Amino acid sequence: MSRLTKTERLGCREILKLMSKDDILSLFHTVTNKMIAAENIKAILSFTKNAEEFLKRKKVHRDLIFKYLAMQGVAMPSNSEKLELVKKTLELWSCGKKVGTGACQKRQMPTEVGFDPLLLGHQFCQWFFQLLNSQNPTLGQQPQDWGPQHFWPNAKLSLLYSFQILKQHLFLLQSVHWHQSKCAFVLCVAGTIHRGTIWLGIFEQIFGLIRSPLEANSWKIKFINLKIRGQDAVGGTEVAAPALTYTAKELQFLCS
Repeated sequence: MSRLTKTERLGCREILKLMSKDDILSLFHTVTNKMIAAENIKAILSFTKNAEEFLKRKKVHRDLIFKYLAMQGVAMPSNSEKLELVKKTLELWSCGKKVGTGACQKRQMPTEVGFDPLLLGHQFCQWFFQLLNSQNPTLGQQPQDWGPQHFWPNAKLSLLYSFQILKQHLFLLQSVHWHQSKCAFVLCVAGTIHRGTIWLGIFEQIFGLIRSPLEANSWKIKFINLKIRGQDAVGGTEVAAPALTYTAKELQFLCS
């Protein structure tokens, strides 16, 4: 019988939700050896020995795993082999992290305890990009609560881009840099943009966050500076490594 951990079981369920009904039925017959008449996801998980076996099944296609990792905010090159994606997924599950859209919907704006800038930066980016990607209808997620409550009333967006932005573009976090001063926090991130498994370009984004004096240890967005470059602008069709071009001094200036 199944030896899946709770985290692995939740992750497998999310991947199964991305599969077609025909593929789920085929996988059900394979896993249960046609010993059970009524097809259901619970039976598939019950007869799955371990997570690696599940991920390596033929019906668990490479593109499904790639899409699942994207939903979890894990950036992978668009030309990644299935074995690479399986390994990354197993690493994600082994850390015991909560996965699945249900868990994401309950996540609130990050708070600080003793102010750890690295922790705050990663918490904010995980929260923001999962919230943003939930608005993407191609991922099949329930849209999370996106609205003005996350911004200061006079918040500003500065956008510089070299290709047309479409709703189905997907932002994936790659790296983080920050500068903090008193109650202001400037966070710089770089990442890749995809449509499905197709790499479209790279982005560099700066968030200006200010602590809310009326809400304990909460931060709201004061400004966003976003630079987007399509694959034509960065040269070629291979995934370019996202890079942070802002210096610590420039971030400090934005924070002042």
